[in-house]
Amino acid sequence: MRSAPAARWSRFLALAERRLPALTRMKRVEPLPIVLHRRRIYVVPTRFGLAYSAMLIVMLLGALNYNNNPALLLTCLVGAATYQSIFSGFRTLNRLALRSLKARPCHAGDVLRVSLHFDSASLARRALRMRLEMSAQAAGAPAALFDLSADEGTTVDTELRAPARGWQTIGRIRVWTEFPFGLFHVWSWLHPDFRALVYPRPEANAPPLPAAGSESSAAAMRRSGDEFAMLRDYQTTDPRRLIAWKASARHDRLLVKEFERPQGQEIVLDWRATAGIDSEARLSRLTAWVLRAEATRVQYALVLPHVRVAAGIGSDHAQRCLRELALAPQAGT
Repeated sequence: MRSAPAARWSRFLALAERRLPALTRMKRVEPLPIVLHRRRIYVVPTRFGLAYSAMLIVMLLGALNYNNNPALLLTCLVGAATYQSIFSGFRTLNRLALRSLKARPCHAGDVLRVSLHFDSASLARRALRMRLEMSAQAAGAPAALFDLSADEGTTVDTELRAPARGWQTIGRIRVWTEFPFGLFHVWSWLHPDFRALVYPRPEANAPPLPAAGSESSAAAMRRSGDEFAMLRDYQTTDPRRLIAWKASARHDRLLVKEFERPQGQEIVLDWRATAGIDSEARLSRLTAWVLRAEATRVQYALVLPHVRVAAGIGSDHAQRCLRELALAPQAGT
């Protein structure tokens, strides 16, 4: 049974969800497109705005003290212009839409470049700033400054560090403006449901590519070929579809089929050929080999404990190999 404080806290959260959804859901991912509206836009005065407000109060007190009507009129006009600037800043963010995101592939340790496409909703917008929350953790991280025309949207490029391989989320995006006078800070948060794939970092001084026709290459080529070659004992890494059930019943042990094909100039980048180093270093070496084989235009196959990629060449083949390396289990053997 829950305690009374826990029950009160649950009721408070439920009330906050109903009354302040923009605050309580601020950290949840959202599907694209994301459109800003009045319930998720916030306004606070800047330091300059606070000092400016204090100056207006002094002007008002002086005009009232000396019964100076022109000074009082001037103070009221300046105050009205200041008040209207709040709506100008709010209007700059209202109905701003984030339509799409794209990320350029990168390797762990490099910079992940992300492109965000904003839509103006037929309204010109000036002096907008944007920054990824994750990149803002770095000291002095600059914000992207951009404008939007009324006729079309714009694409804003930003970047953040990609420390590890695998899926990289970009986190929340802060969008704000101090347009037109810098008196008020108007901001909102975007948290798109988006992630980018980061490839393993290639080994700096990787050994030469494995020679075509080596023992490990021949074994891998037999498994990925099309013509039946032989039967052998079952291993735990073998797929079930290769089990020869009839032959296994005759020999009272599990046997699997092996297939082969001519090797030609193909090479095999085999996980087992990188034994002796930790799993992440092995992935880095295989990544370097994939890039080198692609650069030298040599057909190559990739053999990992969890997947085998048939021999090929080209950007699509390289991306598939790099994807499998990026999504490899954390603890490989």
